[in-house]
Amino acid sequence: MEVVNPAFVPDPSLSTAEMEDLQREIAATAVFEDDHDFDPDAVALDGPAEQTTLGELGAEGGGAADSADRPLVAGVDQAFVGDRAISAIVVLRGREVVERVYAVEPAEIPYVPGLLSFREGGAILSAFGKLDSDPDVVFVDGSGRIHYREAGLATHIGVTLDVPTVGVAKNLLCGSPRESVDRKLPTGTRVPIEADEEVETAAAGTLIGYAVQTRQYESSKQHINPLIVSPGHRVSAETAADLVLATAGGYKLPEPTRLADKYADDVKAEV
Repeated sequence: MEVVNPAFVPDPSLSTAEMEDLQREIAATAVFEDDHDFDPDAVALDGPAEQTTLGELGAEGGGAADSADRPLVAGVDQAFVGDRAISAIVVLRGREVVERVYAVEPAEIPYVPGLLSFREGGAILSAFGKLDSDPDVVFVDGSGRIHYREAGLATHIGVTLDVPTVGVAKNLLCGSPRESVDRKLPTGTRVPIEADEEVETAAAGTLIGYAVQTRQYESSKQHINPLIVSPGHRVSAETAADLVLATAGGYKLPEPTRLADKYADDVKAEV
């Protein structure tokens, strides 16, 4: 995939103020509504729960004739080795893994809440530059619109490549859930998250994403926390939540980012 908006390529040499200004421009450019050509219903996983290996088309998981017209869904995750960032991308069609790529780039700045894309974005874009596939939608391990300036990692990458993206985070960066999520929520529950005083670019009360419960323990003595899901670019908050639930596959993480996480760890052990 090629960069469509080079002005938004993350530059770690910028000052903090310049990074924040760029994020405001990205948020103003981002589309937080459905603006895509794929059918969200066709993204749902099917077939056996086991991972399908690259290039393998098992009968239970559907053959090429059955799945060739289904959307391509990419998952992106990162790992670190010293001061190097590893970005891994896994592209799925249903449960079939059709492509995997990775890139390793220097992580030139430390982690700063709200500025993650300037630390990890270079490696992610390098990995996308190696990708032969043209994903219909991309799941990013990180925030999208749920961000201080509505320009989290998923939004930054989505706008730079002009590809539909979904942010899938494990922790809430900002915003306020309409009800408590610090309790046991049934699988399939989604709790709206609204902009609050920490979100400087959106009016208070604006829906910016959902806490989505993809999996839950049966035991009443412990519980699994929900994922924090938000639109990155060209996907609505509702569709983002739908897509994550449709691809959970019995795990907490949706299958695209779960496999990308595993692939990043595999690469980390080798580099």
